[in-house]
Amino acid sequence: MGPLRVHLSVVIVLLLLATSLPLIWLSYQQGRRLAIESATTKMQLLSRHAIDHYRNVYGHGYVAVSMAAALDTFELPPPAELGNKRDFLVRVLSVSRYLDSIYAGYPDGSFVQAVSLETNPRWGEVLAAPDGAAFALRTIEREAGRSIAKWTFLDDSDHVMSERVDDKSTFDPTRREWYNAAHAAPENEAIAVGPYTTATTGALTLTIAQRNHYANDVVLGADLLLETMSRLLAENAASEHTVGFVFDERHRLIAHSNAAMMKQIMQGLESSRHVASPSINDPVLAKVQELLEHHDPTNSTENTEVEGRRYLFEISAIDSTDLVDGTTVVMAAPLSDFTAESRQLVVRALAISAALLLLGVIAALVVSRLITRSLQTLTGAARDIGDLETDRSMAMASHITEIATLASTLETARHALQTFALYVPRELVRRVVASGQASEDASRLEVTVLFSDIRDFTTISEANPPEHVVALLSDYFEMMNRIVERQNGVIVQYLGDSIYAMWNAPTTNPRHVSDACRCALALKQGVDELNRANRAAGRPELVTRFGLHTGVAVVGNVGARKRLQYTAMGDTVNVASRLEGLNKSYGTTILVSRAIVDRAEPGFSFRPLGSAHAKGRHEEIEVFELGGLSSHPDTPAASS
Repeated sequence: MGPLRVHLSVVIVLLLLATSLPLIWLSYQQGRRLAIESATTKMQLLSRHAIDHYRNVYGHGYVAVSMAAALDTFELPPPAELGNKRDFLVRVLSVSRYLDSIYAGYPDGSFVQAVSLETNPRWGEVLAAPDGAAFALRTIEREAGRSIAKWTFLDDSDHVMSERVDDKSTFDPTRREWYNAAHAAPENEAIAVGPYTTATTGALTLTIAQRNHYANDVVLGADLLLETMSRLLAENAASEHTVGFVFDERHRLIAHSNAAMMKQIMQGLESSRHVASPSINDPVLAKVQELLEHHDPTNSTENTEVEGRRYLFEISAIDSTDLVDGTTVVMAAPLSDFTAESRQLVVRALAISAALLLLGVIAALVVSRLITRSLQTLTGAARDIGDLETDRSMAMASHITEIATLASTLETARHALQTFALYVPRELVRRVVASGQASEDASRLEVTVLFSDIRDFTTISEANPPEHVVALLSDYFEMMNRIVERQNGVIVQYLGDSIYAMWNAPTTNPRHVSDACRCALALKQGVDELNRANRAAGRPELVTRFGLHTGVAVVGNVGARKRLQYTAMGDTVNVASRLEGLNKSYGTTILVSRAIVDRAEPGFSFRPLGSAHAKGRHEEIEVFELGGLSSHPDTPAASS
């Protein structure tokens, strides 16, 4: 249930929603699907690009080591052909930005190494290299059973800038893993060792090593900076939040696109299968580990959630036959990075839809107001008729035939009800309908009944013109009806110049006796005030007597099937009527029965008058005069 304008507004809004939302949703889904497809393609390209870069990094080291292993220049330890050794090593570093250093180790502990100060600036910091130095050459020579270590610094033109003896060096290549692993490998086969942290600079590196073709106990090696791979992953990100990972054949994390994470990777390399140590708090990395551990995907695309946020994972395994075989590159990016434009489109579409909905609501309210303004007036008029309020006119003009007809019909009904209310007590009808007793049969109820009568009214009628008598009675009954209703009673019937009023029916009233007593006193006072006005107007005064009794009566609808009257019948009604008549014998105004005295609330003044024999009754009635309200509310009721 609700106003018509609300229903019209809801219908219009629902129509707008039913039209716009599916279109918005379809546009969003289409845009999102295209964005995901584009993101997947972009991630695949990025992954292949990263793999190519990774192969290039390995390729530079592999080519450098293979070339050095094929040269007889490195057959003998330094200082033999030291100049040629230096020229070759420096030339290799100058053309490769991925190599940290290249070196040769000899079985007697001799060692020659060239490092690039530009590729890895930490060398310059650790060695305190002079300004302008581009390369540093370390030589360890064996002489008379002892080692002589020396650092030589070169500029970018390979000119010697300075030399420094390193008398604290204890480096022995024969104790290094790369040296021993190369010795254990088949002849002319390169091996990869690592990743590990270099002793001098603490850089995370991989070493490629191979034995010399002319002297199998001589090992050539090159260190590859994995930080270079980290930088390449970061530079080639598909979106702002793309993260790249590189895992070796044992699924150990060896490169991360985040430079800060690279410093923590070594903590996770002590375990052969775990991707990262507990100190690395990276939920994306944990999800990658889960995918590698449990699903072991190769060259696949995964679309899954990480802590409530959906990510796109591109996993590519490097399955070539060279040294990088078994390495896995994983690129991860939030799906929202690629669907942001679709979301913005949806937001704009929703904003437009909201504006249209607002316009629709406004239009609906305007249209519904134009349509329902007349209906609201008629609804109020119908409500008034339902409440038996007939004072307001319902006449109205409308260009809509149905509304005009309804208005005319309601106006006719109002006139009919207004005329009908002159003959039937309006308040009685209202209360009967409200109590639900309009269609019920009569039943026994406890009620309080009041009868009134005007003394010598016949004489007054004979002495005055009929018009004056009718006007006098109209004012009199208007006053009486108003007071009875105010005291929660109903006038059941007008009997000539008398009224018959009742309490506790048709609606229940637990204080019906006291309300009836107060009503009788108020009626007496109202008659006195009316008489003062009558005297001033030259009209006859009215002397009214009242009888009041309470008890059980048969209350309900009495009469023919098509003509009913709501009333009360029985001894209680008769006693109230007889008490009104006894006022003439006692010279009183308000007479009540013992039942009234016993049931009234404290505060009323009753004067016992003894017992009287009422016409039509065998038993006498104990009679009391209701004098008014006592000054002490707690004063008990009078007794005989």
